[in-house]
Amino acid sequence: MLVKTFSSAVHGIEATSITVEVHISTGTKYYIVGLPDNAIKESWQRIESAIATIGFRMPRQKIVVNLAPADIRKEGSAYDLSMAVGILAASGQMPDRLLSDYLILGELSLNGEIQPIKGALPVAIQAQKDGFKGIMLPEVNAREAAAVQHIDVLPVNNLKEIVSFLSEEETIVPLRLNIQQEFLNHINDYDVDFADVKGQENIKRALEIAAAGGHNVILIGPPGAGKTMLAKRLPTILPPLTLEESIETTKIHSVAGQLRAQSALMTIRPFRAPHHTISDVALVGGGSHPQPGEISLAHHGVLFLDELPEFKRTVLEVMRQPLESRSITISRARSSVDYPASFMLIAAMNPCPCGYYNHPEKECICGSAVVQRYLSKISGPLLDRIDLHVEVTPVEFNELASSRISEPSTSIRARVILARKAQEERFFSSRAIHCNAQMGTKAVRDVCKINEVGKRLLQAAMEKLNLSARAYDRILKVARTIADMEGVQDIQNHHIAEAIHFRSLDRENWAG
Repeated sequence: MLVKTFSSAVHGIEATSITVEVHISTGTKYYIVGLPDNAIKESWQRIESAIATIGFRMPRQKIVVNLAPADIRKEGSAYDLSMAVGILAASGQMPDRLLSDYLILGELSLNGEIQPIKGALPVAIQAQKDGFKGIMLPEVNAREAAAVQHIDVLPVNNLKEIVSFLSEEETIVPLRLNIQQEFLNHINDYDVDFADVKGQENIKRALEIAAAGGHNVILIGPPGAGKTMLAKRLPTILPPLTLEESIETTKIHSVAGQLRAQSALMTIRPFRAPHHTISDVALVGGGSHPQPGEISLAHHGVLFLDELPEFKRTVLEVMRQPLESRSITISRARSSVDYPASFMLIAAMNPCPCGYYNHPEKECICGSAVVQRYLSKISGPLLDRIDLHVEVTPVEFNELASSRISEPSTSIRARVILARKAQEERFFSSRAIHCNAQMGTKAVRDVCKINEVGKRLLQAAMEKLNLSARAYDRILKVARTIADMEGVQDIQNHHIAEAIHFRSLDRENWAG
């Protein structure tokens, strides 16, 4: 007898519906075909034990399971459940009338309980597109899948529940969420705030500019100056995630298996801070079965690289192309996977090995050649892609001990949102550009027009600092953002001057 059930394969952050065909005939062997990986090939033992545990029998006949389409590689243990249901239906132990209505996913334990899966959100989105009535999956993943409207999400805990439901002996109540309310209840739910930061007004100004235009930032300063504290608070002043951004970000974390248990959606912008021992594959993504890396997990959020010169040079260099394209393509012999990677980069570093070069009070014990060698660990092309170079100095005692309350993140975020709205209106007709940092060369020429005095000011800076053409564009983009924050149409000379000021590593005193 031939029976069909339905499951799903996740490729990148998209899913494809898979037909699980089960045929039982005369013989004694079991076969799985359709490009299964080892986890799927090992499923026979799990399925046999689970079926026996819930009081049914595993047929002692020839069983062929085909995962169609056969040219797509199938990975993981999420097919256990659909194969087990198919075997029970093909052997006549349960009816098959409802099987075509539901997508079924889950890993089986030996006692018939169902373990969580990865990628529930993209699977549910594809099931809804393909017209399935519902999706059955582990209860832990149900809230995540319920973010998709107009499809029944049936949370299940064991194989017995599914068999009883498909045999129409019991009912399973679909999980329904008011996704708008769920999203709004937890938006901007951060544990940190800029009100915690004493002093550092110049750095706060730089981070506000960065947030307003989506610019990358590098903070240079001695140990204990507050670089990490400031970086961790950058997401709190970014505009709130839109529902569309939230769903896209949640898909990436779902595929990577990093979504918190019982979570429906990611409602705050991700903040990723990998250690400097990270490999290039872990940073940009990859592996034999390509998985998203840190740059993709930071999509629509912030990637923080602390102690930047301590990262391996190869790790930093592989990040250059994604910083420009805002996506990463991981190519393998048999396939390629695209992951989005639109993130803000914020990096922090000491100015030299001892940490006190250019310190206002403490003396640096490093020679100029040592400082130069330390700074040269970060390549010029990478620095060119960072718009704001900000020097961080220690906070004085009087400022630390002051009882004055600093400006909270909500006030700064309100100004950032106004600046972003001006950019959204400017780039309304462009699908690829949403903020100033994403402008290409042509858009910079069209949008960032400056007067003759501004041109001479910029020319003098270019010649003195020996800036590249990319750095020239970066300065114009930052100046455009500063103008947007002031609500003015034209870039003025003081906007250009402030943008040039935030190029600390291009100045002579940082060249040793």
